[in-house]
Amino acid sequence: MNIHIDIANSAEELGKRAAWEIALTILSAIEDRGKARIILSTGQSQFETLKELVEFPVDWSKVEMFHLDEYVGIDESHPASFRRYLKERFVSKVNPGIVHFVEGIDSIPSLTEELRKEDIDLGVIGIGENAHIAFNDPPADFQTDEAYKVVTLDERCRAQQVGEGWFKSISEVPEKAITMCVKEIMRAKHIISAVPHKVKAEAVYRTITSSVSPYIPATILKTHPDWKLFLDKDSASKLLSV
Repeated sequence: MNIHIDIANSAEELGKRAAWEIALTILSAIEDRGKARIILSTGQSQFETLKELVEFPVDWSKVEMFHLDEYVGIDESHPASFRRYLKERFVSKVNPGIVHFVEGIDSIPSLTEELRKEDIDLGVIGIGENAHIAFNDPPADFQTDEAYKVVTLDERCRAQQVGEGWFKSISEVPEKAITMCVKEIMRAKHIISAVPHKVKAEAVYRTITSSVSPYIPATILKTHPDWKLFLDKDSASKLLSV
Protein backbone atom coordinates (compact mmCIF):
# COMPACT_ATOMS: atom_id res chain seq x y z
CA MET A 1 0.00 0.00 0.00
CA ASN A 2 1.59 3.24 -1.19
CA ILE A 3 -0.40 6.21 0.06
CA HIS A 4 0.67 9.75 0.80
CA ILE A 5 -1.67 11.13 3.49
CA ASP A 6 -1.60 14.84 4.31
CA ILE A 7 -3.66 16.07 7.29
CA ALA A 8 -4.38 19.80 7.56
CA ASN A 9 -5.84 21.73 10.47
CA SER A 10 -8.82 22.99 8.47
CA ALA A 11 -10.72 22.50 5.22
CA GLU A 12 -9.29 25.79 3.98
CA GLU A 13 -5.72 24.67 4.61
CA LEU A 14 -6.49 21.31 3.02
CA GLY A 15 -7.73 23.16 -0.07
CA LYS A 16 -4.48 25.10 -0.34
CA ARG A 17 -2.32 21.99 0.02
CA ALA A 18 -4.35 19.87 -2.37
CA ALA A 19 -4.54 22.66 -4.96
CA TRP A 20 -0.78 23.12 -4.75
CA GLU A 21 -0.21 19.42 -5.46
CA ILE A 22 -2.77 19.42 -8.29
CA ALA A 23 -1.16 22.47 -9.87
CA LEU A 24 2.33 20.99 -9.62
CA THR A 25 1.14 17.78 -11.28
CA ILE A 26 -0.48 19.73 -14.11
CA LEU A 27 2.60 21.92 -14.57
CA SER A 28 4.82 18.85 -14.68
CA ALA A 29 2.69 17.26 -17.41
CA ILE A 30 2.74 20.48 -19.44
CA GLU A 31 6.50 20.69 -19.10
CA ASP A 32 6.95 17.05 -20.12
CA ARG A 33 4.61 16.91 -23.11
CA GLY A 34 3.18 20.33 -23.71
CA LYS A 35 -0.26 19.67 -22.22
CA ALA A 36 -2.14 18.05 -19.36
CA ARG A 37 -5.27 15.90 -19.39
CA ILE A 38 -7.22 15.89 -16.13
CA ILE A 39 -10.42 14.54 -14.58
CA LEU A 40 -12.18 16.82 -12.09
CA SER A 41 -14.40 15.83 -9.20
CA THR A 42 -17.29 17.94 -7.91
CA GLY A 43 -19.43 18.27 -4.78
CA GLN A 44 -19.28 20.31 -1.61
CA SER A 45 -16.01 18.69 -0.54
CA GLN A 46 -14.19 20.22 -3.52
CA PHE A 47 -15.15 23.85 -2.81
CA GLU A 48 -11.95 24.81 -0.99
CA THR A 49 -9.64 23.00 -3.38
CA LEU A 50 -11.15 24.45 -6.55
CA LYS A 51 -11.23 27.94 -5.03
CA GLU A 52 -7.47 27.74 -4.54
CA LEU A 53 -6.68 25.87 -7.75
CA VAL A 54 -8.08 28.52 -10.09
CA GLU A 55 -5.66 31.07 -8.60
CA PHE A 56 -2.54 29.17 -9.64
CA PRO A 57 -0.51 30.53 -12.59
CA VAL A 58 -1.09 27.54 -14.86
CA ASP A 59 -1.35 27.91 -18.63
CA TRP A 60 -4.88 26.55 -18.61
CA SER A 61 -5.08 26.75 -22.41
CA LYS A 62 -2.90 23.63 -22.39
CA VAL A 63 -5.24 21.72 -20.10
CA GLU A 64 -7.92 19.28 -21.29
CA MET A 65 -10.60 18.57 -18.67
CA PHE A 66 -12.95 15.59 -18.41
CA HIS A 67 -16.16 15.60 -16.41
CA LEU A 68 -16.46 12.71 -13.94
CA ASP A 69 -20.19 12.18 -13.43
CA GLU A 70 -23.67 13.65 -13.83
CA TYR A 71 -27.27 12.86 -12.95
CA VAL A 72 -29.44 11.36 -15.69
CA GLY A 73 -32.12 13.74 -16.91
CA ILE A 74 -31.04 16.80 -14.95
CA ASP A 75 -31.00 20.15 -16.72
CA GLU A 76 -27.85 22.25 -16.58
CA SER A 77 -29.89 25.08 -15.03
CA HIS A 78 -30.56 22.97 -11.91
CA PRO A 79 -28.37 23.99 -8.93
CA ALA A 80 -27.27 20.35 -8.51
CA SER A 81 -26.04 19.93 -12.09
CA PHE A 82 -22.34 19.09 -12.08
CA ARG A 83 -21.94 20.69 -15.50
CA ARG A 84 -23.17 23.91 -13.95
CA TYR A 85 -20.90 23.38 -10.94
CA LEU A 86 -17.78 23.00 -13.09
CA LYS A 87 -18.67 25.88 -15.38
CA GLU A 88 -19.25 28.24 -12.46
CA ARG A 89 -16.34 27.18 -10.24
CA PHE A 90 -13.67 26.19 -12.76
CA VAL A 91 -14.26 26.56 -16.48
CA SER A 92 -15.49 30.17 -16.45
CA LYS A 93 -12.56 31.20 -14.23
CA VAL A 94 -9.61 29.61 -16.08
CA ASN A 95 -10.91 28.83 -19.60
CA PRO A 96 -9.28 25.42 -20.14
CA GLY A 97 -8.17 24.61 -23.68
CA ILE A 98 -10.59 21.69 -24.08
CA VAL A 99 -13.54 20.66 -21.91
CA HIS A 100 -15.58 17.44 -22.12
CA PHE A 101 -18.88 17.38 -20.24
CA VAL A 102 -21.21 14.46 -19.56
CA GLU A 103 -24.19 15.71 -21.55
CA GLY A 104 -26.47 12.72 -21.08
CA ILE A 105 -26.48 9.05 -22.04
CA ASP A 106 -25.98 9.85 -25.72
CA SER A 107 -22.66 11.53 -24.93
CA ILE A 108 -21.04 8.34 -23.55
CA PRO A 109 -19.61 7.04 -26.89
CA SER A 110 -17.96 10.33 -27.82
CA LEU A 111 -16.68 10.86 -24.27
CA THR A 112 -15.16 7.39 -24.30
CA GLU A 113 -13.46 8.01 -27.63
CA GLU A 114 -11.97 11.31 -26.49
CA LEU A 115 -10.94 9.98 -23.08
CA ARG A 116 -9.01 7.08 -24.56
CA LYS A 117 -7.09 8.99 -27.21
CA GLU A 118 -4.22 9.59 -24.78
CA ASP A 119 -3.27 8.98 -21.17
CA ILE A 120 -4.91 10.93 -18.37
CA ASP A 121 -2.27 12.72 -16.32
CA LEU A 122 -4.33 13.38 -13.22
CA GLY A 123 -7.61 12.32 -11.66
CA VAL A 124 -8.93 14.57 -8.89
CA ILE A 125 -11.23 12.08 -7.19
CA GLY A 126 -13.35 12.69 -4.09
CA ILE A 127 -14.66 10.11 -1.65
CA GLY A 128 -18.37 10.02 -0.76
CA GLU A 129 -19.96 9.41 2.61
CA ASN A 130 -20.63 5.81 1.52
CA ALA A 131 -17.01 5.60 0.27
CA HIS A 132 -18.04 5.87 -3.36
CA ILE A 133 -15.68 7.26 -5.98
CA ALA A 134 -17.51 9.23 -8.65
CA PHE A 135 -20.98 7.66 -8.58
CA ASN A 136 -19.65 4.12 -8.17
CA ASP A 137 -21.70 3.28 -5.08
CA PRO A 138 -21.20 0.04 -3.13
CA PRO A 139 -21.00 -2.61 -4.33
CA ALA A 140 -18.99 -0.93 -7.08
CA ASP A 141 -18.19 -2.63 -10.35
CA PHE A 142 -14.42 -3.10 -10.31
CA GLN A 143 -14.45 -5.26 -13.44
CA THR A 144 -16.21 -3.39 -16.24
CA ASP A 145 -14.06 -2.08 -19.07
CA GLU A 146 -16.61 0.59 -19.96
CA ALA A 147 -15.35 4.15 -19.56
CA TYR A 148 -18.73 5.50 -18.45
CA LYS A 149 -21.93 3.72 -17.45
CA VAL A 150 -25.40 4.43 -16.10
CA VAL A 151 -25.77 3.46 -12.44
CA THR A 152 -28.56 3.42 -9.87
CA LEU A 153 -27.66 5.57 -6.85
CA ASP A 154 -28.03 4.04 -3.42
CA GLU A 155 -30.03 5.71 -0.67
CA ARG A 156 -27.05 6.93 1.33
CA CYS A 157 -25.56 8.58 -1.74
CA ARG A 158 -28.85 10.30 -2.50
CA ALA A 159 -29.17 11.38 1.15
CA GLN A 160 -25.70 12.94 0.93
CA GLN A 161 -26.88 15.15 -1.92
CA VAL A 162 -29.73 16.41 0.28
CA GLY A 163 -27.36 16.92 3.22
CA GLU A 164 -25.06 19.03 1.05
CA GLY A 165 -28.00 21.23 0.08
CA TRP A 166 -28.31 20.36 -3.60
CA PHE A 167 -31.88 19.05 -3.20
CA LYS A 168 -34.66 19.74 -0.70
CA SER A 169 -35.61 16.08 -0.21
CA ILE A 170 -34.43 12.64 -1.21
CA SER A 171 -37.44 12.27 -3.50
CA GLU A 172 -36.02 15.08 -5.64
CA VAL A 173 -32.63 13.38 -6.12
CA PRO A 174 -32.45 11.47 -9.42
CA GLU A 175 -32.22 7.73 -8.99
CA LYS A 176 -29.79 7.29 -11.87
CA ALA A 177 -26.55 8.90 -12.89
CA ILE A 178 -23.77 8.55 -15.45
CA THR A 179 -20.40 7.87 -13.91
CA MET A 180 -16.85 7.28 -15.04
CA CYS A 181 -16.11 3.66 -14.15
CA VAL A 182 -13.57 2.45 -11.62
CA LYS A 183 -11.02 0.96 -14.04
CA GLU A 184 -11.08 4.15 -16.08
CA ILE A 185 -10.43 6.30 -13.01
CA MET A 186 -7.56 4.03 -12.00
CA ARG A 187 -5.87 4.48 -15.41
CA ALA A 188 -4.94 8.07 -14.50
CA LYS A 189 -1.19 8.41 -13.96
CA HIS A 190 -1.73 10.28 -10.69
CA ILE A 191 -4.74 10.49 -8.37
CA ILE A 192 -5.31 13.22 -5.79
CA SER A 193 -8.22 13.10 -3.35
CA ALA A 194 -9.33 16.12 -1.32
CA VAL A 195 -11.64 14.85 1.43
CA PRO A 196 -12.51 17.37 4.16
CA HIS A 197 -15.28 17.57 6.79
CA LYS A 198 -16.53 15.42 9.66
CA VAL A 199 -19.21 13.70 7.55
CA LYS A 200 -16.40 11.94 5.65
CA ALA A 201 -14.60 10.60 8.73
CA GLU A 202 -16.23 7.16 8.67
CA ALA A 203 -15.63 6.71 4.94
CA VAL A 204 -11.99 7.77 5.29
CA TYR A 205 -11.44 5.41 8.22
CA ARG A 206 -13.01 2.46 6.41
CA THR A 207 -11.07 3.24 3.23
CA ILE A 208 -7.71 3.24 4.97
CA THR A 209 -8.25 0.40 7.45
CA SER A 210 -10.24 -2.09 5.35
CA SER A 211 -9.16 -4.55 2.71
CA VAL A 212 -9.85 -3.66 -0.90
CA SER A 213 -13.53 -4.35 -1.50
CA PRO A 214 -16.26 -3.21 -3.91
CA TYR A 215 -18.39 -2.67 -0.79
CA ILE A 216 -15.99 0.13 0.17
CA PRO A 217 -15.24 1.44 -3.33
CA ALA A 218 -12.55 3.96 -2.34
CA THR A 219 -10.34 1.12 -1.06
CA ILE A 220 -9.39 0.46 -4.70
CA LEU A 221 -7.43 3.73 -4.64
CA LYS A 222 -4.91 2.07 -2.32
CA THR A 223 -3.80 -0.10 -5.23
CA HIS A 224 -2.88 2.90 -7.39
CA PRO A 225 0.88 3.56 -7.71
CA ASP A 226 0.52 7.27 -6.97
CA TRP A 227 -2.43 8.22 -4.78
CA LYS A 228 -2.26 11.29 -2.55
CA LEU A 229 -5.01 11.76 0.04
CA PHE A 230 -5.60 15.19 1.58
CA LEU A 231 -7.62 15.31 4.81
CA ASP A 232 -8.44 17.85 7.48
CA LYS A 233 -8.56 17.07 11.20
CA ASP A 234 -12.30 16.47 11.01
CA SER A 235 -12.22 13.94 8.18
CA ALA A 236 -9.14 12.28 9.74
CA SER A 237 -10.64 12.21 13.25
CA LYS A 238 -11.37 8.47 13.35
CA LEU A 239 -7.90 7.65 12.04
CA LEU A 240 -6.27 9.94 14.59
CA SER A 241 -8.22 8.38 17.46
CA VAL A 242 -6.93 4.86 16.78
